[in-house]
Amino acid sequence: MRRTERIDRIELLQTFIRIVEAGSLSAAARQLTITQATVSRRLQSLEALLGIKLLLRSTHAMKLTDDGERCYQQAKRVTDAWLMLEDELSQADDEPVGVLRVCAPHAFGQQQLLGPLTQFLARYPQLSVEWMLNDKRVDFLSANIDCAIRVGAEIDPATVSVLLAEVPRCMVAAPALLVQHPSIEAPQQLSGLPWIAINTFFQHEIQLAHARSGESARIAIAPRLFTDSLYAARNTALAGLGVTLISSWVVEEDIRSGRLIMLLPEWQAAPLPVHLVYPWARYYPARLRKFLQLMREVMPDVSGMRLPAAR
Repeated sequence: MRRTERIDRIELLQTFIRIVEAGSLSAAARQLTITQATVSRRLQSLEALLGIKLLLRSTHAMKLTDDGERCYQQAKRVTDAWLMLEDELSQADDEPVGVLRVCAPHAFGQQQLLGPLTQFLARYPQLSVEWMLNDKRVDFLSANIDCAIRVGAEIDPATVSVLLAEVPRCMVAAPALLVQHPSIEAPQQLSGLPWIAINTFFQHEIQLAHARSGESARIAIAPRLFTDSLYAARNTALAGLGVTLISSWVVEEDIRSGRLIMLLPEWQAAPLPVHLVYPWARYYPARLRKFLQLMREVMPDVSGMRLPAAR
């Protein structure tokens, strides 16, 4: 009976942590895949068990009490210690279990990483992965995400960031578009072309460097289309809408087949760094440690990736 009570208390603390980090009872319920009524009952049970008020709630807001703030900090330590104990005792071989929640860029996570992800799941049958694809900035706590793969994004210094690889880029356009314009022989001529901007990385200008001389050039552009989708940029470039500066792996086959042509290949934009990012914690479960190990191993060999240049 005492063991059951202790398990219940851990569950109450974990639910309270999720309420605080998700920002509301309803959001916590969605993330825990239980009803809001169950979340509310667990909160009430924890408050009754401790004999204190943890949250002040109104129709539109929720605020931690002073006791609630102290409880939250201690609950994190207790649950981290409990997870560590479970990993050490129940999985002597460090076999990952549970659910790993990962956020990855849409195109990259949909195409380049599905092979390594499938191998990861085949290797660890007791593990599940929630694979969320978007290019937005990650709020680890409120979204209940364990880690994120970020391409070219600025890294929050409050997180742990591991550089895995880098993505080369190239400028491409359809042959039909280039027929309408004079031969492009210098970077300054790029300003006169219609552009498709991948607004995650550039909007009104691009920066290039000559591969041999190191000479740099900053070019103003006037995009016809702004998009955050690599696939939309590729497809509209194929349709002849404009030039785009894009991750090379997306258009590799198009260049080989002649559907797209590289412009000024000796002038190159800086490659995009690929990081695995996760929040600081006192303890990291085996599922996160194993995923980081996998990404370190496979990322430089993923099609279109390369090892980071020495800084």
